[in-house]
Amino acid sequence: MTAPLIYLASGSPRRRALLNQIRIPHALVDVLIDETPLPSESAEGFVIRMALEKARAAADKLPHRDLPVLAADTDVVLEGQILGKPADEADALQMLRRLGGRSHRVLSAVALIWKGERVRISESRVRFRPLDEAEIQAYWRTGEPADKAGAYGIQGMAAAFIEHLEGSYSGVMGLPLFETAELLREAGLPLLQHK
Repeated sequence: MTAPLIYLASGSPRRRALLNQIRIPHALVDVLIDETPLPSESAEGFVIRMALEKARAAADKLPHRDLPVLAADTDVVLEGQILGKPADEADALQMLRRLGGRSHRVLSAVALIWKGERVRISESRVRFRPLDEAEIQAYWRTGEPADKAGAYGIQGMAAAFIEHLEGSYSGVMGLPLFETAELLREAGLPLLQHK
């Protein structure tokens, strides 16, 4: 068992898998924060604030701040509107109907608290092919959209909906690995040295 290099402020199995992909040993700190956008807050401002608030909440829970704390936030943005995790089935179906046949942005911010605060943001553009009502309903019944921003997961069955991606696959999945590695490198943390 390799000793953790960082704390990850997330319960997301996707973020854990992405950190494992680049061999960053980590320990989890589960946090719960209010994820309500502020009035007139930009989508970029919102994801950056959320990533920082998650990292700060995790750091505050740790009795000893012996390791850096990493957190991320990802949101789908369509025509300036943030599409977070769906509240229920009706919300998810409406999101998927709106995304079908159109392009949207995916913003993913990653924050690191270690000898100060650092943050990076990744922006990707995703285009869905047109979706018919039957497949939208069938996709909801898989359970996959329920806990994902924009009601879809690029790493799952929704990959069949994506006509074009410009940007970061890992950013759309929930943790932009380039930006994450840059933050860790800038903080002086060793990369590619753990087995």
